[in-house]
Amino acid sequence: MRSIIRFAIDFAAYVIKGGPKFYAWLAFLGVLVLVLLYGTYLQATEGLIITGLTNQITDGLYIANFVFMVGVAAGAVTIVFPAYVYHHKSLHDVTVLGEMLAVAAVMTCNLFILSHMGRPERLWHMMPPFGILNVPSSALALDVITLSTYLVLNLVGGFYFMYTRYMGTEVNRKFYMPLIYISIVWALSIHTVTAFFLSTMPARPVWNTSMMPIRFIATAFAAGPSLIILLFLHIRKNTRLWIEDSAINTLSTIVTFCLGIALYLTMSEIVTELYAVTEHSLGLQYLMFGLDGMNQLVPWFWTSMVFNLVAFVMLLTPSVRKNYRLLPIACILTIIGIWVEKGMGTVVPGFIPTPSGEVTEYAPTLIEILITMGDWAMGMLIATVLMKGAIGILLGEVKCASEPWSLIRNAAPLPYRTNFEPTRMQPWAHSSDPDANVDVGSEARRGSRARRQARVALG
Repeated sequence: MRSIIRFAIDFAAYVIKGGPKFYAWLAFLGVLVLVLLYGTYLQATEGLIITGLTNQITDGLYIANFVFMVGVAAGAVTIVFPAYVYHHKSLHDVTVLGEMLAVAAVMTCNLFILSHMGRPERLWHMMPPFGILNVPSSALALDVITLSTYLVLNLVGGFYFMYTRYMGTEVNRKFYMPLIYISIVWALSIHTVTAFFLSTMPARPVWNTSMMPIRFIATAFAAGPSLIILLFLHIRKNTRLWIEDSAINTLSTIVTFCLGIALYLTMSEIVTELYAVTEHSLGLQYLMFGLDGMNQLVPWFWTSMVFNLVAFVMLLTPSVRKNYRLLPIACILTIIGIWVEKGMGTVVPGFIPTPSGEVTEYAPTLIEILITMGDWAMGMLIATVLMKGAIGILLGEVKCASEPWSLIRNAAPLPYRTNFEPTRMQPWAHSSDPDANVDVGSEARRGSRARRQARVALG
């Protein structure tokens, strides 16, 4: 227990140290977090009436970001899987960074859910033994279980790995490897269950498709690694932790294939829905061309399509994919494109038109935007703290040091307790020098012999 406390203290002490840029970044995030607290207060006192949500459209910006961040959390497995299944050494060296990103992403997901709840204090209603979790009937309850379990798996696995590196010991593979393999499978489950949460609603034709889980997994494994690549390039530039090119190249290859699959599935859905237009195609028509004069999301849809196509063409070109000045552009385009398509481009059209045929639009209010920015800032703050501490562990700058004598015993060992005048002291010589003498009173002893006596006393 004492070593765990020392680990926590050293971890925290390393995290809070930094330069002017680091503190400026924390101050910027802190301001946004204060905005989050103010917006949450207004929403709690006034209710969701201050948002753009209505009786017709009950999910908006909060749930859109929640869906996207679940994909980011699942995308962290693109580091863990090659590292431990295919023994990719470059990725294995930085696996803990992916685990810390997954922890921050899941915590951010929880923040978006809390922001979306009109009465978050009633969350205990689904917490046994006080409430009813309603498993397996409720897809929402299954989503809570899968996300909570994934959070625990990455917290335990990531911090256990860092603790062993801190102590200078090896991981217990019988304990650690099952956590890794379970987390790999669980990463697929969190986004699959989130997709089931939407696709199992027959009254929402845009969502009610068996391709929804596959699309969610494909886009998760495109957006997640894109964000990780940006983080890795930033870490290489601004810290002493060097991440190998092979690790970044592997992630960019994964992004290329998964983005291509996601585009293929999107095109397939467009052809299927619009080739023979029915009332079930109205949601997609609204998203692509507008409906009854309402077209707020049309520019967003086509922008996301252009961004994804441009990013895919860039990533298909090896000279661009391996150019670390152009690769971030492709990654940013991928993240924005998938955020629009998977968030607002998936959540909102599911409510248009309503099951009764009513067509209405949704636009987030300023309070919603500010709260969303605050949720993102809190998630970035968590990621900054966790990943900076992990970098310190990987660099060996945070490690268990031997305790000084003053902490081990109340006084120095006996051979070092002296009462002679300082003027008669001579510095200790190296133990390899047999002729080095140290005067203690009127008695002379060889330096090497005194050293041996000191080690015996310490033992």
